[in-house]
Amino acid sequence: MKSRKILVTSALPYANGSIHIGHVLESVITDIWVRYQKINGNECLYFCADDTHGTPVMLKAKELGIEPEELIRRIREEHIRSYSKFNINFDNFYTTHSDENKEYAENIYKKCKEANLIFKKEIEQFYDSEEGLFLSDRFIKGQCPKCGAKDQYGDGCSVCGTTYSPDDLVNPYSSLSNSKLTKKKTEHVFFDLPQMKDFLEDYLKNLSLQDPIKNKLNEWIEDGLKPWDISRDAPYFGFEIPDEKDKFFYVWLDAPIGYLASARNWAENNDINIKDLWDEASDFEIHHFIGKDIAYFHALFWPALLKSSNIRLPESINVHGFLTINNEKMSKSNGTFINADDFAEKYDGELLRYYFADKFNNSIDDLDFNEDEFIQKINSDIVGKYLNIASRVSKFIEKNNNNLSAAIDEGFIQKNLTKIDEINKHYENLNLSKSVKIIMKMADEVNKYINENEPWKSSEEKAVEVSTTAINCFRVISILLSPVLPSITSKALNMFNESSNYDFNNIRDNLVNTRINPYKPLLKRLEKAKINEEIEMENSDLINIKDFAKVELRVAKIVKAEGIEEADKLIKLHLDVGDLGQRTVFAGIKSAYDPENLNGRHVVLVANLEPRKMKFGVSEGMVLASSDEGSIYLISPDEGAKPGQLVK
Repeated sequence: MKSRKILVTSALPYANGSIHIGHVLESVITDIWVRYQKINGNECLYFCADDTHGTPVMLKAKELGIEPEELIRRIREEHIRSYSKFNINFDNFYTTHSDENKEYAENIYKKCKEANLIFKKEIEQFYDSEEGLFLSDRFIKGQCPKCGAKDQYGDGCSVCGTTYSPDDLVNPYSSLSNSKLTKKKTEHVFFDLPQMKDFLEDYLKNLSLQDPIKNKLNEWIEDGLKPWDISRDAPYFGFEIPDEKDKFFYVWLDAPIGYLASARNWAENNDINIKDLWDEASDFEIHHFIGKDIAYFHALFWPALLKSSNIRLPESINVHGFLTINNEKMSKSNGTFINADDFAEKYDGELLRYYFADKFNNSIDDLDFNEDEFIQKINSDIVGKYLNIASRVSKFIEKNNNNLSAAIDEGFIQKNLTKIDEINKHYENLNLSKSVKIIMKMADEVNKYINENEPWKSSEEKAVEVSTTAINCFRVISILLSPVLPSITSKALNMFNESSNYDFNNIRDNLVNTRINPYKPLLKRLEKAKINEEIEMENSDLINIKDFAKVELRVAKIVKAEGIEEADKLIKLHLDVGDLGQRTVFAGIKSAYDPENLNGRHVVLVANLEPRKMKFGVSEGMVLASSDEGSIYLISPDEGAKPGQLVK
């Protein structure tokens, strides 16, 4: 198959503050798709930038006592650092306040004028006489015209959900100065969007876009497109409109042009002609990734501008839903807001990539973040399934001087390899959840294979053969997971001396009769770090369900029990814990039980207890028992429980 050339963008974060994990959701989904394309042999470039213009940036700079240029410089540096904590690999992260963006904006505007798509007309707008500003909706507050709720913004009521225009507000006032607003006439510049109706209808037919969004866009077109106000009055931070006095391009005109500017800046820095990337004759596909709240701008205004200027149109617009926190809208006032840097201080940012991928299915439904679920998912899948494979079999390979066997179970390996094409298809179609779930099913099968072949009971030769088979599957799973977990899988693939020299072309290569590097543990089980939660009272005797959820109880089968002559109370228990493998636990039950009578019995194990080094060895957990004066009683599950099952 001929390799593809692909240019990808994600929506521009606004330059008046820090990014949150909602921004991270979009960049992670985009980055996973880009990395997949690259390891699949395609040339894929990822461009983004800071959205820097508009009244909010101007006012934030004024509040801080600095120039807007200094504010956006600081914010861009902060954003780049924040994104890097989640392994977002932009080819270029630029700024809309650039010479390239200014030139593109002016040229596109000029071509639109030549096509008779630009006109001017007088309008009335709310004006804050104390601040000397015409106000946009976000700076206008008042009483909801429907339910009467006070202090509602100019575009909709947060109490009853009604949407409206600022003109509908009762007693509107400025949120900047708290002063009463007046109406003032001003002449604005408009783009004649209704002229583009026929083009937009045809364009949407062929555009790759989710059906619910496409249907909504067609509704808007049928209801009648309106001219687009592309100007704002001074004072305003942005680009002045050529041949106009005290008029600036509205931020939504030059923001998407930032994609072009970022690509051009990268091209020039790499001695490439921008026309080779983004031109009618270019071989590159163009794909946008955005949130559903800005679909109108990207699927109507933006293609209309591009078409009017004879610039290549995007092949797809990939739209996603919002990120909620515990099924609530992200809000600082409600305590449901998570700053990206705060998250990365508590947990490895790469792990959030897996959580998002596991939940993302290329729909426009909102995606929820729940911290307890996040911890459980990482501990169960990454630690308990994926990394557990290497952890369980590496010791048998190490005993063989880190040499892999010449013999492997090719049938079992081939069974796993047959799933690669399906996983690739889901990656391509952004059904990341399906890809991840199939990969984790593979990990389950490998752990089951280890359990069934019991290398700990086998001859050394057989143990190495089983381990070589499992470690080859671990390599395959690592490559398949690499778009999602680039850092962890790179370290895992260091075992095979190919942390960066791998792709989907060599994924089917079996490694046999060769020396590998020792496996080093890559991730410990997570414990809750209490993001944005108040610290609970230390002297409280009560715990909540979240505290209890930290304790991982598993059914375990006593494979062998041994008495310890030198110990008065201890019995050494060899436990089968299903997919978690075997554990050794020293239990103080000698006074109540004969070791020979314990073999085959099922018990309940505290599986995530920190290992404890004792005189007679390391105890890897604790079995539950009750006691009274002089008596001890092991806690056992009911008949039918199987080793490894969670006790809930």
